[in-house]
Amino acid sequence: MAKQSVLLLMVLVITTNMATASSGGATRKLMFLVQPQPNLLTYHNGAVLSGDIPVSILWYGHFTPAQKAVVSDFLLSLSASPEASPAPSVSQWWSNINQLYLAKAAAAVGKNGAHGGGATTHARVVLAGQVSDEACSLGKRLQLSQLPALAARARPAKGGVALVLTAADVAVESFCMSRCGTHGSDARTRAAYAWVGNPATQCPGQCAWPFHQPMYGPQAPPLVPPSGDAGMDGVVINVAGVLAGAVTNPFGDGFYQGDRAAPLEAASACPGVYGKGAYPGYAGDLLVDKATGASYNANGAHGGKYLLPALFNPDTSACSTLV
Repeated sequence: MAKQSVLLLMVLVITTNMATASSGGATRKLMFLVQPQPNLLTYHNGAVLSGDIPVSILWYGHFTPAQKAVVSDFLLSLSASPEASPAPSVSQWWSNINQLYLAKAAAAVGKNGAHGGGATTHARVVLAGQVSDEACSLGKRLQLSQLPALAARARPAKGGVALVLTAADVAVESFCMSRCGTHGSDARTRAAYAWVGNPATQCPGQCAWPFHQPMYGPQAPPLVPPSGDAGMDGVVINVAGVLAGAVTNPFGDGFYQGDRAAPLEAASACPGVYGKGAYPGYAGDLLVDKATGASYNANGAHGGKYLLPALFNPDTSACSTLV
């Protein structure tokens, strides 16, 4: 029986080769059709956020003052003047959002009447306020459907983003399983919101990598976190990513690639890329603080150091890094 199987396999191979040889044109056409398609992250003529963007924070659960400072200092650094911190800087990273995305949206408004929300060529993040719900009034197990209501408690301003941050002991639907954070909008008010969880105890290997041993894949030693708190430095990475998505695709019709319900956006199109030479299990060639040994790629306005995700460049179809 085994000999018959081998013989049958040989006949199939010979037949396939003969068919290929006799139809070279068709084969070449087939090969052309199955070639990988380029990564196309495009503008869908919808609204983007621009101008002054007030960001209001809701701290849900317990965060220490030092943990809160990690995020608030990062947000303040996004729109700091170039002189406020040495290059590469957080504000330099944010300027790529202006150049690669908002400038294109503004140009589209003028060219073909796309409704880019009155887009200008820049966005300036303004830390508008902070509210705490340390008692976790909705409990410590949240559904994604509860996020808009929580975001409303941050009292977001029109044209801004409500940022909900959940503490390490708060479980959110699909957190760690398929996401480290997300952004969306309230269907009733069209207000944009974003959410990120502190992964320190639930999934540091997924949502705080590379500052923790990875949950899956190649196992490399974790990097030293700039703030000394791997969970909060992971929060900064994910806040940067969801904020970039909230500004460039706030209502699902801005810049994205793929399925509108599960899109790839400015930062999520470059997962795990932080510096040049990055590959699965390796974050890339990063800067290292000589005093602390911490790895980073961006300087903040108050002496802070941060690791920020690469941003996808629609012009080159490549991930753009600071270092």
